[in-house]
Amino acid sequence: MSKKDKEKAQVPEEETVQTETAAENQGEAGQAAAPDAAELTAALAQAEQAMTALKDKEDQFLRLAAEYDNFRRRSQKEKESVWADAKAETALAFLPVYDNLERALKSPCGDEAYAKGVEMTMNQLKEVLTKLGIEEIPALGETFDPNLHNAVMHVDDESAAENTIVEVFQTGFRAGDKVVRFAMVKVAN
Repeated sequence: MSKKDKEKAQVPEEETVQTETAAENQGEAGQAAAPDAAELTAALAQAEQAMTALKDKEDQFLRLAAEYDNFRRRSQKEKESVWADAKAETALAFLPVYDNLERALKSPCGDEAYAKGVEMTMNQLKEVLTKLGIEEIPALGETFDPNLHNAVMHVDDESAAENTIVEVFQTGFRAGDKVVRFAMVKVAN
């Protein structure tokens, strides 16, 4: 064979070898890339699971914090309610004394010192009730309100407006918005 023929024969052999080597390299790279992709997918799935678990725990902690906050508010409300109820019950126990002092002040008395003593006792009781947050329900001359007043009599009186309270038989009291005792009244028209 001539030198040129040998060169021609060698060139395809070299190209074939190079082509085979390139194909093998690509195959190895493909095989190497395939496990990397599978590993990455598995790692991603694992990270997503971990993130989901963390979100679930975060939700649990947020719910627990909200439940505690609701419990704290409810306990505070109950505590305030118990305190208001205790004040109302205490005031209710003293209201018969108030009524008797009020009757004593309205009855005629010849002894001025005695009348002054009853008046001072009544003022002192009013101060104690005020300090407890117990106030009188205004009634005389007011419009009748069934949420505050208890109408025990009805009278036709042309000089008074309709549903106006013309006489108070028993003073009513309230503690804030809560009625301790309804005012017992006579209503006109």
